Amino acid sequence: MTYTTILTEIRGRVGVVTLNRPQAMNAFNTLMLTELFNALETFDKDETIGAMVVTGNEKAFAAGADIKEMAESTPFGMIKQGRVELWDRIRGIKKIVVAAVSGWALGGGCEFAISCDMIVASETAKFGQPEVTIGIIPGGGGTQRLARLLGKNLAMEMIINNRTLTAAEALQFGLANRVVPVDGYLDAAVAFAEEIAARAPLAVRMAKDSINTAFETTLTEGLKAEKRNFYPLFSTEDQKEGMKAFIEKRKPNWKGK
Repeated sequence: MTYTTILTEIRGRVGVVTLNRPQAMNAFNTLMLTELFNALETFDKDETIGAMVVTGNEKAFAAGADIKEMAESTPFGMIKQGRVELWDRIRGIKKIVVAAVSGWALGGGCEFAISCDMIVASETAKFGQPEVTIGIIPGGGGTQRLARLLGKNLAMEMIINNRTLTAAEALQFGLANRVVPVDGYLDAAVAFAEEIAARAPLAVRMAKDSINTAFETTLTEGLKAEKRNFYPLFSTEDQKEGMKAFIEKRKPNWKGK
């Protein structure tokens, strides 16, 4: 497909989406959000793709929403536009999505990064939710995900008092999986995603679903969900191949079946 606000490429078994509005520091407008999720859903359906990476550029992953697009909006205008509802599409992606973050990840940029399954950050990455400074609050899940990821107090400080987390702090508080030098941060994220893509596809999918359930529900319901995902894997060819390969001390040949 041809896009106007993003770039896409395939590196090995990793689908890479690059946000491409550098003149606006990759601020999200409705078109870019739509194209981003369209690209991710296309990769998600491609059996040759095992994982995905979303990135921006060295200076900015995404510096929030396009304020010019929203400045004169009304409540009903926003509802009709369905802009906030676009964010729900990330929940439908079944494969692992890694955010490769360098520079600013503010507002919607931070929200999208934490909506991904894992984050590889460059040493220059900075995460923030400054919406209160322009008279609104996060609308793409920031208040909910940050509270769950970081705890109430730090989420309050980021959202209400405009605290920005450095890459080192993001790693310290569990927001990022790893921090790497800025030169080569995308290559590091792709290599990380390649490791994921080399795993048993159905097991990865079931593991992601189970972990996301733990994030959203009680322990009792989470354990039920884990069992629902655990037992069916014993009907797959990959389970038989994986255990046979373990016994035979060789690498498994996954088929995703």
